[in-house]
Amino acid sequence: MYVVPTPFRLIDGAAHQQSLILPAGVEPGDRFFRVGELCRREASQLIVAYSFDLRTNAIRPKTVPNPAAGCEHVFCAWRLKGSPAAPVTMRELDARGDA
Repeated sequence: MYVVPTPFRLIDGAAHQQSLILPAGVEPGDRFFRVGELCRREASQLIVAYSFDLRTNAIRPKTVPNPAAGCEHVFCAWRLKGSPAAPVTMRELDARGDA
């Protein structure tokens, strides 16, 4: 198995490693060992559309309130036994949500 680097760089430690990320509570079997716990919290807003101004080259998102705002989803990162034990972690985001 291979987990490609995430498009928005949400996690660290999975690039160049065979890693498996599963919802918490799902056990992949005796051949794996745990290398991290990841928690994702739902954002307060959802992007539902974009507008683009060809004159200024500006793109603007249109958002709506997220009914699941604040809800947390927990996942565990696993590797096959014998693989490097380097941890998989959530990337720290700044106040704007940028990595």
